[in-house]
Amino acid sequence: MSLGITAYLLTLAVFIPISGWAADRFGLRTVFGSAIALFTAASVLCATTSTLPAFAVARVVQGIGGAMMVPVGRLAVLRATPKEELMRAIAIITWLGLVAPVIGPPLGGFITTYSSWRWIFYLNVPLGLIGLLLTLRYVDNAREDATRRFDLPGFALCGIACTTLLYAMELIGRNDADWTLVGMLVAAGVIAGITSWRHLRRAAQPVVDLSVLQVKTFAVAMGGGSLFRIAISTAPFLLPLMFQVGFGMNAFESGLLTLAVFAGNLSMKLVTTPVMRRFGFRPVLIVNGVLAAMSLLTPTTPTLAIVAVLFASGLSRSLQFTALNTLSFADVPKAQMSGASALSSTLFQMTMGIGVAVGAIALRIGEWLHEHDAHSIGPNDFSVAFLIVAFVGLVGVADLFGLSRDAGALVSGHGKPKA
Repeated sequence: MSLGITAYLLTLAVFIPISGWAADRFGLRTVFGSAIALFTAASVLCATTSTLPAFAVARVVQGIGGAMMVPVGRLAVLRATPKEELMRAIAIITWLGLVAPVIGPPLGGFITTYSSWRWIFYLNVPLGLIGLLLTLRYVDNAREDATRRFDLPGFALCGIACTTLLYAMELIGRNDADWTLVGMLVAAGVIAGITSWRHLRRAAQPVVDLSVLQVKTFAVAMGGGSLFRIAISTAPFLLPLMFQVGFGMNAFESGLLTLAVFAGNLSMKLVTTPVMRRFGFRPVLIVNGVLAAMSLLTPTTPTLAIVAVLFASGLSRSLQFTALNTLSFADVPKAQMSGASALSSTLFQMTMGIGVAVGAIALRIGEWLHEHDAHSIGPNDFSVAFLIVAFVGLVGVADLFGLSRDAGALVSGHGKPKA
C-alpha cells in the first residue's frame, strides 16, 4: 500500500510543474481531456493488476494523468471566469477538494470491507467518461503560447527537488524512518531546490514562471498561506490517530466523528461569499487563521463537545482554504494564469506532504517531552502535537498582515481597489 501511495505522489511532484507549459503549448481541452483519459485508463490497469511491480507502474501512469488533470482543470476555470465571479467558482472547487479527504477513507473502507479493493479504481471509469464528455463539450482549446519551448533543465531540477523532499517527508511519517537516508534526501532536495530557483529566475522560458510572485496577493497566499496549509493538512493524519490510539476508539467511531469536519465544510460553503463580501480578504484571513487552531481535546471531553469542535474546525478550514485559493489568483493577469496555476499546485502538493511530516514530528516531540516511546503514546502527546501545529499556523497568519486593506477587492466585492 505504501508503495502504491508513494509512487503516485512522487509522480505528481515530477509532472505538476509542467502542467502550465503543456496547457499553453497544446491547449486546455487537449491536455485536460487527455489527462482524464489517461487517469481513467490507468485506473483500470490498477484494478486488473495481480503483481506489486505492475501495480506500482500503473500508479505512476495514473499519477501522470492526475498531475495534468487538477492544475489544468483549475486553469480552465480561472481563464473562463470573470474576476467578479472568481470567488464563487473557487469556493466550489475548494469545497470538493476539502470533502474528498473526509469522505474518501470511510467510503474506501466500506468498499474494501464489503466488496473488493479493485472497485476503488473501477469507480473512476464512469466518472472519467462523464468528465471526458463534458470536457469535449464545454472546455475551449485555448492556447496562450503554442511556440513556448520545453525547459528540460528546469523540469529535471524541479522534479529532483520535489521528489526528494516529498519522499523524505513520507519517510519521516513512518515509525521506522532511516534518518540517515532522510538527511541525505533533504540535503539533495534543498540543493536541487536552490539550483532550480536560480535557473527558473534566469531562464527565458522557464518551466515554471516565478515572475508571478511579484503579484503581492499571490506571493502572500503562497508564503503564509503555505504554512497554514501545512498546519491544516496535519489533521487527517493526527485526528484518526488520536481518536483510535489516544482515546481508544475503534475505526468506525473515529470515522463517524471526522464526519463532523465534513459537515462544517459543507455548511461554510453556503456563507463563504457573503462573509468575504462583508469583511474582505485581509480581516477574514487574519481572524479566521487565529481561530483555526485545533482546540485541545481529551478522552474525558464529552462527545458532543468533540463534535462541536470538529464542526467549528470544518467551518474555519473551509473558509480559510477558499479565501487563500481565491486570493492567490485575484490579481494575477490572464497571461500569467498558467504559470500561477502550476506553481500553486506544486506548492500545494509539497505542503500536503510536509504537513504529514510536521504532524509526525510534533507527535514525536510530545513523546520525547513525556519520556516514552511510540508504543505507549497517550492523549497528552497529541495535545503537545496540536499546540505545535497551531503555532505553525499562527506563523503563517503573520505574513497576512502585509496585505493591503483592499487586497483582492475586485474579486471579493468588499471596498474598492485603488486607482
